Amino acid sequence: MARLFEPFTQRDLTLRNRIAVAPMCQYSAVDGLPDHWHLVHLGSRATGGAGAVLAEATAVSPEGRISAQDTGIWNDAQVAAWQPITAFIEAQGAVPGVQLAHAGRKASVHQPWRGGGPLTAVEGAWATVGPSALPFDDGWHVPQALDEAGLRKVIADFRAAAQRALDAGFKLVEVHGAHGYLLHQFLSPLSNHRTDNYGGSFDNRTRLLREVVAAIREVWPEGLPVWLRISATDWAEGGWNAEESVELARQVKLLGVDLIDVSSGGLVPHVKIPLGPGYQVPFAAQIRREADIPTSAVGLITEAAQAEAILAEGAADVISIARESLRDPYFPRRAAHELGASIQAPVQYQRAW
Repeated sequence: MARLFEPFTQRDLTLRNRIAVAPMCQYSAVDGLPDHWHLVHLGSRATGGAGAVLAEATAVSPEGRISAQDTGIWNDAQVAAWQPITAFIEAQGAVPGVQLAHAGRKASVHQPWRGGGPLTAVEGAWATVGPSALPFDDGWHVPQALDEAGLRKVIADFRAAAQRALDAGFKLVEVHGAHGYLLHQFLSPLSNHRTDNYGGSFDNRTRLLREVVAAIREVWPEGLPVWLRISATDWAEGGWNAEESVELARQVKLLGVDLIDVSSGGLVPHVKIPLGPGYQVPFAAQIRREADIPTSAVGLITEAAQAEAILAEGAADVISIARESLRDPYFPRRAAHELGASIQAPVQYQRAW
């Protein structure tokens, strides 16, 4: 059997194969509520054959949204809106997952197709927060540095969001600690200039993320996995780096994280990233090898043979497909055909196989 189509078990949960649809923001919700678009978007990728389908970065609080059109999971109405979506994903044989997120200083912006820049007060901008009063870029909102009460609220919001995710029918949660959003902002010396217990040393900069993970594990069932997405490097001098990512992976493994979803970048603008097929795979391999924890590889993985080779060489345990999944929701079925694997089609589609 192709390794890409071997089941992957963590705790009491088994993915039918090692393809995960990565969280991809759709910027199409109203008041944080997922709707028919999200049902069709996520549901089609479940019928497409993926092992897990992760919903987009879903805000744990209103101020944690990237845009006003982000999905949320901070109230019961949002829980109810997610329930038919998770039920459909699971009915198609895929594991429904959600990425819990807080945008920090990168919040309060336009949708990408409207430029992605910061909102004005007239456009409904809201106050942003971060580890320090440092904007993401020139012309961006200056965030308010979180005080002790603000930090406690962030932790409580992630904890409550995990409980709501369970109530909504999700079987997998991923903590968003990447791409320059709030938890990543605390990790990196480039965005974290604090002098208290949440800044300065490695242990201090990683404290908030570790406390968030611990709080989630208080309410998330022992039999279900928790994943963590990180940016393995900021691609910038003096920023977060691969060696720190390895040490963080070692620490959160002890707190109940089951897999590191390895991405990179997003913290600071105008950096040069050496884009190319599988350009982030070496980071996934390093973390897997040196921290002894399962990893997911993501980033310009577009071909079945490429994904199979990553798994075969032991660089990762799961392949996360993002933009290729937007181009082809049925990528797993195409990959199975190319690799000579068998993959069950929905009964409604079987006459085509």
